[in-house]
Amino acid sequence: MISYRKELWFETSQRRELINITPKIVECLNESNVQEGLCLVNAMHITASVFINDDEPGLHKDFEKWLEGLAPEKPYSQYQHNGFEDNADAHLKRTVMGREVVVAITEGKLDFGPWEQIFYGEFDGKRRKRVLVKIIGE
Repeated sequence: MISYRKELWFETSQRRELINITPKIVECLNESNVQEGLCLVNAMHITASVFINDDEPGLHKDFEKWLEGLAPEKPYSQYQHNGFEDNADAHLKRTVMGREVVVAITEGKLDFGPWEQIFYGEFDGKRRKRVLVKIIGE
């Protein structure tokens, strides 16, 4: 059994950003030499997300609009959490988008359905944050 672990670090230039990290996960898979197993990718911060979806710009704009409708950033005073920080909306957005994904590895490749890609979702950016990649298998 092979066990591989790596941290990927991100620092976005905007407060909210969606980043396709599939190429970085494929690099990790290649480094691991796992041919059959599982790949866990999870955000290590409570205002960031990892999720699977289509890499289509219109959809990404739809996510932004939908999430902002569910948990608008402003006014900051609408949230009990906001006091020391102004990121309550980011916590809520992360909860909706999810913390992690698990992808099967088959014949040394991520076993995706059509159009599936792995994304890092940042909802309170402009600071350094990390994602954990854990791969286990043979």
